[in-house]
Amino acid sequence: MALTRDALRKILDAAFATKTNYIGCDECLAQLDQYVEQVLVGKEIPEALQLVQEHLEDCPECEEEYLALLTALREGLEENGPS
Repeated sequence: MALTRDALRKILDAAFATKTNYIGCDECLAQLDQYVEQVLVGKEIPEALQLVQEHLEDCPECEEEYLALLTALREGLEENGPS
C-alpha cells in the first residue's frame, strides 16, 4: 500500500507536533488539585503546572475530571463563601 502525499504530510505533522515534555494521566490527576486552586483564585498558571494545562488540552478524560472538580469547588464556594 502506497502512502498518498496527504497521508504522509499528516504523519509528519503529527510527528513534529509530538511534545518532548509530556505527563501522563496519573501525574496530571495527581497535580490537578493544585492546578484547580490556581484557576479558582484567578492566578496565572505557574511554570510547574504548565504540563498539567497542556495535558488537559490533549486529554478529554482528564479535562472531564478537571471540569467536574472545578465545578464542584465553585459551587461549594458559592454556597459556603470563601474560607
